[in-house]
Amino acid sequence: MKYKSPDSQGELLPNLLGLKTKKEIGESEFEGFLKAEIYFTEKLSAKTKFNVKYILSLHKEALKHLYPFAGKLRNVNLSKGGFPFAAAKFLPESMSAFEKEILSKLKNIYNKKEDLVRDIATVHGELLFIHPFREGNGRTARLLANLMSRKAGYESLKFEKVGKKEFEKYVVSVQNCAEKDYTKMIEFINSIFPD
Repeated sequence: MKYKSPDSQGELLPNLLGLKTKKEIGESEFEGFLKAEIYFTEKLSAKTKFNVKYILSLHKEALKHLYPFAGKLRNVNLSKGGFPFAAAKFLPESMSAFEKEILSKLKNIYNKKEDLVRDIATVHGELLFIHPFREGNGRTARLLANLMSRKAGYESLKFEKVGKKEFEKYVVSVQNCAEKDYTKMIEFINSIFPD
């Protein structure tokens, strides 16, 4: 399901490569996120700080070859399936609050898996609820979740296990994050956490 925005001009976003089909754009986006995941995994260290600047750089690295808005907060309002995301004009404040209230409180070292799962779930849910980018929000959130897991010494999360039934629960868990209720998102992250 694609986003709806006041300026929607069909299904395809204009892109720097002049790609004309969903398939071509999808492949280019996939390749960009794959390269970004490799790049940021190689740079990951105990000193890595997950903050707004880092999240913007993930998005920019993944999509700079394709979109001029890569790494920038969106300037259009978006909704999906009738669910409106944070209003574009409030994104700077929303992201600042996200950093102050959540990102700045992340531990540098996790002694308990449960604490890591809770923090990944909170960050993941909040980032998806805010939806700061014009495109690539879910992939940026998944990339960040994987990097948080790897920094703590675990493998990537098993997002590939998410089928249609699980995806519906996932959407509900994101919507619950709007009320600061992370219970369902914690359950979801637990269900795909590496063994």
